[in-house]
Amino acid sequence: MNAVLNLETTNMNEHETGTMIMPVRFSALEAKSFPMLCTSHCQSITQNGKVLLDFRHTQFIDSSGIGALVKGMKDAKKMGVELFIINPGKQIRSVLKMTGLEHFLLKEKTHSEINTNAANLPTTHASVKSRSKRLIDISGSVVGLLITSLVFIPIAAAIKIESPGPLFFGQTRMGWFGKKFTIYKFRTMCADAESRQHEVKNEAKGAIFKNANDHRITRVGHFLRKTSLDELPQFWNVLKGEMSLVGTRPPTLDEVEKYYIPHWQRLDVRPGITGEWQVNGRSSVKNFEDIIKLDLRYQKQWSILYDIKLLFKTIVVIFSKDSGAL
Repeated sequence: MNAVLNLETTNMNEHETGTMIMPVRFSALEAKSFPMLCTSHCQSITQNGKVLLDFRHTQFIDSSGIGALVKGMKDAKKMGVELFIINPGKQIRSVLKMTGLEHFLLKEKTHSEINTNAANLPTTHASVKSRSKRLIDISGSVVGLLITSLVFIPIAAAIKIESPGPLFFGQTRMGWFGKKFTIYKFRTMCADAESRQHEVKNEAKGAIFKNANDHRITRVGHFLRKTSLDELPQFWNVLKGEMSLVGTRPPTLDEVEKYYIPHWQRLDVRPGITGEWQVNGRSSVKNFEDIIKLDLRYQKQWSILYDIKLLFKTIVVIFSKDSGAL
């Protein structure tokens, strides 16, 4: 990564300002080395100084680049240095707005409208801008929502009778490029489950949480998870374009906090209701690195036919006696 540091002393105070010239492409390869370079530059700046990331030459950024910026911003803050982006192009500015980072990183604030639809954003993966995939998603989500409406009343009644509390469970997850969205499911745990997570031992390894005998799950919840009926409301997320029928597993914010830069690559595609992890033993896969491998394998092998294959495999898994989620 060809980044240059120029130290300057501002006219208004004694604090130094350093400038890093960012590369033309800020993707997985460059992002991996960025945190170390950024830390080195921050250490060269007096406390309360600034490091400016000059993006004037950068024409492409992916999820790994966003992950590197997030880590760089956190590391700089620990050292008492402010990190800012200057001279971003239209695409870079659109990505920063979509991810919410423009409020923290842009040096020059702007009130101009920035269109953040997919057409104005970098193509991190071919699936992201595939019209065929989007058409399948829309068609599948409409059918899924129709099915949801048919089973809604019995599911709602069963949940309410067994456990007081809301019918739906909403949780903030990370989607494409690290954009936050709220994922919806039928509630399968007691209403105060999130505040009681400390009562349950994590049996998984890495940046995920799993337990085979989680006492917070209700009896109805066990059935909904085993049959994957709890995930039916996610068809609404698919219809809105926040998710896809097939993709990678959408991580929680807590998980992303534990990410290393290479892990961010899994966010180069939209998260899916199903995918490699779901059809290859989601209950038995308890090592986060194995999930990463499955997600990256999906990205490498993706095609419309491969999506259709995974959808059919999902149906087989749901109706098998060993199906179910934790």
